[in-house]
Amino acid sequence: MFIQTEATPNPATLKFLPGQTVLGAGTADFPSAETVGKSPLATRIFAVDGVTGVFLGTDFVTVTKGDDMDWDVLKAPILGAIMEHFQSGQPVIEGDGPAASGHAEHDGEDGEIVNQIKELLDTRVRPAVAQDGGDIVFHGFDRGIVYLHMQGACAGCPSSTLTLKMGIENLLRHYIPEVVEVRPVAA
Repeated sequence: MFIQTEATPNPATLKFLPGQTVLGAGTADFPSAETVGKSPLATRIFAVDGVTGVFLGTDFVTVTKGDDMDWDVLKAPILGAIMEHFQSGQPVIEGDGPAASGHAEHDGEDGEIVNQIKELLDTRVRPAVAQDGGDIVFHGFDRGIVYLHMQGACAGCPSSTLTLKMGIENLLRHYIPEVVEVRPVAA
């Protein structure tokens, strides 16, 4: 098994491409070791000292390291953990996998606007940020303000504010006049 690695815009995050499907649908975000739940893959990766976050996409694994750690030290044990997992035959996530969209539900009078927001995120934004090893999901909409949750390489990325304000906010405001602002939310 050959696993490729790619740098991301976030220097604390590295994208690992195992050359096979990681998750059939959706994404899974594990911002700490306490959140791994039923993911044998995330559990193995968090066993590497210095790993502070794991994000799973359809064909990639994004790993975030602590500020005091160096990729030259961490890369080999993480590659080993990923390879060991895929050779074990265990599922990436036991039981029911993550929701297909990852977006928060929205019940209310703004349902049509929220559906447009989710559609634009799914077709224009999420494929682009997935290439950088991350994801951005809808969290809420209130009085013209769209709340988005950044995951994987997007969480904590130095350019995430620029991406939100200049990219996503401008895109949503262009297509949906009711949108006046985009703000990030913590998990």
